[in-house]
Amino acid sequence: MEKITLKKVLLSLFGWSFIAAICATVAVLSGTFLYLNPSLPDVDTLRDVELQTPLRVFSADNKLIGEFGEKRRDPIDFDDAPQYLVDAILSAEDDGFYHHKGVDIKGLIRAATELAITGSIQSGGSTITMQVARNFFLTRSQTFSRKFNEILLAIKIEQELTKEEILELYLNKIYLGNRAYGVKAASQVYYGKPIKELSLAQLAMIAGLPKAPSTFNPIVNSRRAIIRRDWILGRMLSLGKISQDEYQQAIDSPVTATYHTQKLDLHAPYVAEIARDKAISLLGDKAYTGGYAVKTTVDSRLQAAGQKAVIDGLLAYTQRHGYRGPELQLDPKLLPPLSNITPDTEDNTPITVSDSQLGEVNLLPWIEQLKKVPSYGGLQPAAVISIQEKSFTAILDTGEAVNVNWKNGLNKAGRYVNENFFSPVPKTAGKIVKLGDVVRVVAKPDKEGISQWHFTQVPKVQGALIALDPKNGAIRTVIGGFDFKQSSFNRATQAKRLPGSNFKPFVYGIGLESGLTAASIFNDAPIVIEDSQLENTWRPENASGKFFGPTGLRKALYLSRNLVSIRLLRSIGIDRVLDTIDRFGVDGKALPRDLSIALGTHVMTPLEIATGYSTFANNGYQVESFMVDEIKSNQGEIVYKATPLTVMEENTNSQTANAPGIQDNLPKPTLETLSGLITTSPAKDTDNQPRPAPRVMDERVTYIMNSILRDVVIRGTAKRAQRLNRRDIGGKTGTTNGPTDAWFSGFNHHLVATAWVGFDDNSKIGKREYGGTAALPIWIDFMQEALKDIPETIPEQPDGIVIARINPETGKLTTPENPKGVDELFLEETAPTELADATENNTEQDRVSPEDIF
Repeated sequence: MEKITLKKVLLSLFGWSFIAAICATVAVLSGTFLYLNPSLPDVDTLRDVELQTPLRVFSADNKLIGEFGEKRRDPIDFDDAPQYLVDAILSAEDDGFYHHKGVDIKGLIRAATELAITGSIQSGGSTITMQVARNFFLTRSQTFSRKFNEILLAIKIEQELTKEEILELYLNKIYLGNRAYGVKAASQVYYGKPIKELSLAQLAMIAGLPKAPSTFNPIVNSRRAIIRRDWILGRMLSLGKISQDEYQQAIDSPVTATYHTQKLDLHAPYVAEIARDKAISLLGDKAYTGGYAVKTTVDSRLQAAGQKAVIDGLLAYTQRHGYRGPELQLDPKLLPPLSNITPDTEDNTPITVSDSQLGEVNLLPWIEQLKKVPSYGGLQPAAVISIQEKSFTAILDTGEAVNVNWKNGLNKAGRYVNENFFSPVPKTAGKIVKLGDVVRVVAKPDKEGISQWHFTQVPKVQGALIALDPKNGAIRTVIGGFDFKQSSFNRATQAKRLPGSNFKPFVYGIGLESGLTAASIFNDAPIVIEDSQLENTWRPENASGKFFGPTGLRKALYLSRNLVSIRLLRSIGIDRVLDTIDRFGVDGKALPRDLSIALGTHVMTPLEIATGYSTFANNGYQVESFMVDEIKSNQGEIVYKATPLTVMEENTNSQTANAPGIQDNLPKPTLETLSGLITTSPAKDTDNQPRPAPRVMDERVTYIMNSILRDVVIRGTAKRAQRLNRRDIGGKTGTTNGPTDAWFSGFNHHLVATAWVGFDDNSKIGKREYGGTAALPIWIDFMQEALKDIPETIPEQPDGIVIARINPETGKLTTPENPKGVDELFLEETAPTELADATENNTEQDRVSPEDIF
């Protein structure tokens, strides 16, 4: 019998103990797996995971105009990720990614050893797959149970997803600092360009962020960021991912990261805010995280044109009323003497200040204060550092020195006194600005295209512009004020103001439907009204204080005669107007039941006015304004689609100039049937198709109203609009008592637009300011661009209209020999039959002066 030695016994005992330990370990792990597996989440959900992606708003032509959400994320497909980026991340985080099955045993042993030695978890030993498991399903708490779950989930993920799918999830989920989630968002945040355009050094910098986004942030801690970047580049070199030359060039690259805000294709914050509000009302808070895309009806070209028109119009108004003084006064005592910055130049020659001159003066205290002053409407804040006789030099918040010459705004800088007066322009720049004044400057090209700096100021007055398609109410432009940063209140859609004479066309249209004609005569004479609805006896008058006697309705509207409008309303009856005004989008129940409504004494928004004018532009149909066309999920599925009231093509009644027209063969409604058309709209189409717009005005009445409103441009209060050199535009000015509000609403068959100017606190805008001087120029500048490539569209005369030659003073027929006779449009049933005396003529020429514009 073989002798059993102590050594053999010990070896045997150790062997069985080792086997027992292995079995126990396997048993523990198996038990742990069996215990935890049922509670583990379903890995298959990762295939359909919805990453928290912000809400994005686009124009009709797919320009990005807004982004809302706590997290900036733009998911990327794995195939679109640069190879350098993938290599850099794997070199830094998991160089054995393509070889393990979700868990790196060596890494875990290393982590366990560090735990035993230091008493705390140091590296963790996590693979990319384990990080995906933690980021999507688990917390970041450092507990053993979480680690076990992480390991088990990583194994399950590797069994069900490809390596590329796992990497794609990682690239889109990781947090990289500055609200950037995912590598594509980080590329925009840190470098302001697409990830495919980044250099090797920049990609390595991004790859270094997942470990500690704040510690290795290249913006706030460039030194630590460079150390991390160069370490990653060294790893890539040692793993054969890059060459020695590529490595050397990359580590020699400086840090180029700076913080980049949202990069938008179109600046339209008022539009973006309307779209955001609509999305939240439809989708709730998930709109901010679900990656939804809102497509609006706004045209980017028209939006840009509208923004420029409003800014230019408000700046022009401001310049007409004088300089209000500096926004801020910086203390000159903070700086050394600035006498050395006095360039020796001619009065009208641009100057620059050399770096050597600025180097002698410490301007940093002022520059830091300037950075706290926001820029509005492109007007930059600048501090005056030197004053010459006919110019001054100022410093911008960038440290750049600029010169403003006399002819660039100083020559019009009389001091503001009140809304009606400003003092004479001083003879020297030193009488306008002082050292340390914070003023506004803006760069504009001169006739030769050379940029010149102009002296200006941020307007106190506000304005709005809204434009829509009269065929379906789609909003094409929304400008709610001078600058959204200055005030987010949207005056185009939210400001309820007195429309003044902008309201008159609605009353005149109802008058024509009531049996009156464009030639009906009303007396433009003083009137005193005792009305229980009014606090005192009302003695309305024309803005000029003059009276012009018998006047036809056409002339009364295009010259905006107030007293005729009041007598017209009294003739047709207030009840008739209130009962049928709804067709124009005006709530008749909200209007005061008195004659003052003829002059626009009920508040309305510019959007409501523009929507009402669509009826005159589209041949008598009712539309409803809308701005959100559709909303799509991040999978491209339509979750909302607008179904607007739409004037169908067969219902149009217009013709392009010199082209055959399209006859509208629909039956002509009578006054008795109009109320039904106004209140009844077709049911919403479940297939998201446009709904046929109901006719709400006799096409013949619409044609005559269109003709009268075009006369406002041809011979009335909007003659300035003849600058557009078009025959197809019409509209109406409006100015309220004070005056406090200036309006112009105008249209052609293609577009309707309303412009408004006024103060938010209803202060007076000045006795020389009217709809034709303050609002109309904004409308003209906008329409000049908006209609640039649109051919003239002349309304086609419908059946049932006759043209008769009349005496404009009597409204009766006149003979062809009468030199003052005019041709007028009539419904065939209301055409005059009585012949006037041939000797009667129109003794008053069409005259319009600023004071007539009301």
